[in-house]
Amino acid sequence: MATTAATKGPIVAERASRGIWRDAMRRLVRNGPALVGLFFIVVFVLSAILAPVLTPYDPVTGSLANRLQGPGSVGHLLGTDLQGRDELARILYGARVSLLVGVGSVVMGLTIGGTIGAIAGAATGRVDTILMRIVDVLLAIPGILLAIGVVTWLGRGLPQITLAVAATNAPIFARILRGSLLANREQDYVIAARAIGAGRVRILVRHLLPNSLTSVIVAATLALATAIIDVAGLGFLGLGPADPRTAEWGTMLTDSTQYLREGPYLIFFPGLAIVISAIGFNLLGDGLRESLDPRLKR
Repeated sequence: MATTAATKGPIVAERASRGIWRDAMRRLVRNGPALVGLFFIVVFVLSAILAPVLTPYDPVTGSLANRLQGPGSVGHLLGTDLQGRDELARILYGARVSLLVGVGSVVMGLTIGGTIGAIAGAATGRVDTILMRIVDVLLAIPGILLAIGVVTWLGRGLPQITLAVAATNAPIFARILRGSLLANREQDYVIAARAIGAGRVRILVRHLLPNSLTSVIVAATLALATAIIDVAGLGFLGLGPADPRTAEWGTMLTDSTQYLREGPYLIFFPGLAIVISAIGFNLLGDGLRESLDPRLKR
């Protein structure tokens, strides 16, 4: 009988876990704003992946004879820029840069910040204090200023931008994960694990981390919106890709500021792409937060 009870324990826990995630998915599907955000994200991702299929033009080459053609002109749905390059092609290929750097920076920041937060949440005393003081110092610096400093120090380029944006997100993830670990440390299942002799590492990996990741998942989704804005901001300030011909939304905005009267669409369409992608991730992040925490259900 004892063996049967011990066997049923993990099965019941697995079914309960599946039930929690199934209920969260059901609440997410019923969340209208979250579905709108998911639609925006799908459009954003498909535009980046299918850019060569959606447009026949090269985003870095154009003809000066076709410069500053307005939207709806023959062969150019969104017009052309000051060098005759197709605006739609540059926006679609710019989505690739934003997606690559945005996802890469969030994954890197989550890895670094999650490791720091896990160590601080599992440890006590001096280790926790030192790590959190370092995190507090980084959080005291405005994110865009920290990113500018990193890119200025390392130089321009997509890897440098990815690392710079990751540096702004890592302290946030570290603080969130540490807080979740501390909140779950005195839960009954953790106390029971200690009572049967489970070690600190086992409790952290098998019990604390799986039950503390929901808030980090939501934060990562919201951080994607911030990452896209930060990447565009760095490009707008002249700290974008090393090759100035690269199709990147922030760089496109910078190149168009001198032609605001002749071609206002050159500002409008890249700005609209930034807004739509950021709103999509924000709406989905809010929906995930409400779905994973029934207390926040509207």
